Amino acid sequence: MAEMSTQDVYGAPCWVSLMTRDLAGAQRFYGAVLGWTFRPTRLGEAFRVAELDGVPVAGVGALAGDLSLAVSWTPYFAVEDVEVAVSRIRERTGTVAVGPVSFERAGRGALAADPQGAVFGVWEGRILSDWRIGRGRAPAWLELRTRDAFQAAVFYGEVLDWASGRPGCCEASYENDQVVLRRDGETLARLDSGPVEEAAAEPVRRPRWHVHFQVPDLGAAVDAALALGGTVVRAADPDDPEGSVTLRDAEGGLFDLDAAGT
Repeated sequence: MAEMSTQDVYGAPCWVSLMTRDLAGAQRFYGAVLGWTFRPTRLGEAFRVAELDGVPVAGVGALAGDLSLAVSWTPYFAVEDVEVAVSRIRERTGTVAVGPVSFERAGRGALAADPQGAVFGVWEGRILSDWRIGRGRAPAWLELRTRDAFQAAVFYGEVLDWASGRPGCCEASYENDQVVLRRDGETLARLDSGPVEEAAAEPVRRPRWHVHFQVPDLGAAVDAALALGGTVVRAADPDDPEGSVTLRDAEGGLFDLDAAGT
């Protein structure tokens, strides 16, 4: 796949990555649930690239033993300068957990949390030009579930240059109590307001970014997840035409499955 610089894209999701404590187990789990295969990367033995039909989909990495981060899926957003993005995050009461970190010949990244605690990453460097939310093998869409979508949009807009008007930037609009992020007219993410809690017993209700993957057979994918130690956190609503299911993998990482074609 061709690569391009983040200088051509501003503020758009450019990758998703799972950080897990069991790299081999994660490969077995997502290979069975989503049909992925895995290959090593130039970042070392602790990282893998997930592929579907030979096309890169996502990254999977092993959490270092000294990091107290939870197992989770994290979206990364392209920025022109990671140092500037990190400064903006801190100035707006977000927190930076890791980085900026340089990766050999690839770029620089940082892992952060917004003021409500939702974790995300920023990336300055090379990205796959054919990887784009909602297209091909990339995830279908991203969803931020948070207390106040409008306030969240203000934070991300100021950090990531959303709706700044500069060429290559994303557009954001407030629609039906959601903030919708688009680039070139295509929907990339939705920011939803709703009840969220800090209680550990309700992880799905914490402010967080959810990554939605499409599958051709939702029932079969859910069955495969359950067989390998996954759990259903939020079942599909019979009245929901999107047919979305929220799952937890065997290590506790939350993700969402949508029926293909919805």
